Amino acid sequence: MHFLKKVYRRNSLKKILPVVFMSLFMLSAGVVKAQNLRTELPKDTAKTDQVIVDFADLFEYIVEGKVTYQKLLGNVELRQDSVYMYCDSAIIKDETFVTAGGHVLIQHGDSISVFADSATYDGFLKISDLYGDVVLLSGNQKLFTDSLHYDLNTKIATYNGGATLTNDTTQLRSKRGYYYVNEKVIYFRDDVVVVSPDFSLKADTLKFNTESRVVEFLGPTLISTTENGKIYCESGFYNISSRTAEFRQNAQYEKEDQKATAEIIQYDGNKQEYNLVGNARFEDGEKIATADEILYDEKNDKSFLKGQARYRDGKQNIVADEIIYDAKNDLYSTKGRSKVTDQAQILEADKIDFDNVRGTGVADGNVIWRDTVEKITVLADLADYDKKKDYLKTRGGRPLLMAEVEGDTLFMRADTLISQRRDTAASDSSRILLAYNHVRIYKRDLQAVSDSLTYSMGDSLFKFYNEPIIWSDTTQFFADTMHIQMANNKIDKIFLFENSFIINSPDNIFFNQIKGKHITAFFEERELRKMRVDGNAESVYYLLDDSKAYIGANKTICSEMLLYFGDNKVDEIKFFAQPQATLFPMGQAQKSELELKGFRWISDVRPKSKNDL
Repeated sequence: MHFLKKVYRRNSLKKILPVVFMSLFMLSAGVVKAQNLRTELPKDTAKTDQVIVDFADLFEYIVEGKVTYQKLLGNVELRQDSVYMYCDSAIIKDETFVTAGGHVLIQHGDSISVFADSATYDGFLKISDLYGDVVLLSGNQKLFTDSLHYDLNTKIATYNGGATLTNDTTQLRSKRGYYYVNEKVIYFRDDVVVVSPDFSLKADTLKFNTESRVVEFLGPTLISTTENGKIYCESGFYNISSRTAEFRQNAQYEKEDQKATAEIIQYDGNKQEYNLVGNARFEDGEKIATADEILYDEKNDKSFLKGQARYRDGKQNIVADEIIYDAKNDLYSTKGRSKVTDQAQILEADKIDFDNVRGTGVADGNVIWRDTVEKITVLADLADYDKKKDYLKTRGGRPLLMAEVEGDTLFMRADTLISQRRDTAASDSSRILLAYNHVRIYKRDLQAVSDSLTYSMGDSLFKFYNEPIIWSDTTQFFADTMHIQMANNKIDKIFLFENSFIINSPDNIFFNQIKGKHITAFFEERELRKMRVDGNAESVYYLLDDSKAYIGANKTICSEMLLYFGDNKVDEIKFFAQPQATLFPMGQAQKSELELKGFRWISDVRPKSKNDL
């Protein structure tokens, strides 16, 4: 265009003298007319508000009193300072006020070009109004409207009848708008619509920086993404170039069953990530996640919860410092002190990893597991968990089990503790506890050591294996295998199988002894009431007088015997199948002779408190 202007100016110089002569001649009549004339008028640089005519095919000059008119037709070129105007026709009043028509083009500096069907221009105020198919070009931006008001002093373009801005692949539409050309900023108001390959947007007011390509939300805004997601906010921004956004003030996100709210929602379109900051909440059906901050990786369907993190679905509730949830693979892991509540069961640890598909997980560091129905608590360093089988295995650092028994707490330690349902496929959902390697138990009225044991909560039965030892008050029980039957949360029976031996001593000097193949002890209200010995029964019982002084010892051998107790002492003994009894006066009783084969009085390994476990 500048090249063409130079050509026009060169051609018009050839005819400038005839034009000036004719103009002077016609002034006397008050009217100047020219046809088929290319002209360039003299330039008057004294008047800054003067619009200078650089070129026209046809020219007409009219004087009406103190008012002058210049009528120009064909390839009209006008200018004022850094403003250039091109059109098919124009009328200039007093060399200042222009009315232009037909293919109007206004160029302002190197940055602004405006096309229109018609326009007016006030050279004094430097204001232009453009009409028809108006197009404003600035860089890569194109603004389309029916009418545009442009202030060349402030470089502010205004429209009130609707306009569309295109920026590469993005379109912005609104009823009203203000384009600050110097600041490269456009304000869109009323029924604002933005259409982009990544999203569509409806808003009340937007601010758009044409250079940085950043859209700012200045009022209620609704955004729809190509993935059927919806975002609402009342302030924030979207960077079209980097495809990053930040949504503030009542920020909300929805996609199908997914909902999210936060003080700030940040979005990275390249990474397909949403970051919820401040009182973050994310819902997906019955799954609910809350935290100080939630990062959602939409591409990989992963959620990262940080700070006071909570995750809840239909059955379980997870609380931790941080939670990572992989929805695609249905995995979650936690960091910091973590707590998982699954109906009646509660698991706490410093770190938890869980695979929902396999139903297996690992809890690590200061593990606490509780069954609130069975009233059992397990402490350990490490735990493996199988949710489908309802299986828990604790290990490391000598796990500790605590169970409520007889209104008291039973403490048990072992190298490994296992809790599992008896049969998860059948109707029997009672729990079984297994403990193995160096099992030790403490309860105020019962202590035990064993290589291993099982406890069935369904029938309240403890089973001790591999030469266990049990102590109750002044009585010691040991055998190859022993069972303790509970009833109403109290000891009901103790069963001793193979090489059974019971020793009682109130003073650790003289020892009452009962030996047999199998022994069954019966309890009532926590006290021993009856004992039955089956197979190869032997007993040694020390006799006391009324002053509780020893007077002798009775040693008996028989097939079976039945003992009755009262106040923790023998009231009556019944011997069966040809018993052989010998009474030894205390003066003739040799302690070594009265110790039955297999006698072992063991006190050094007996737990004295829960700290001995």
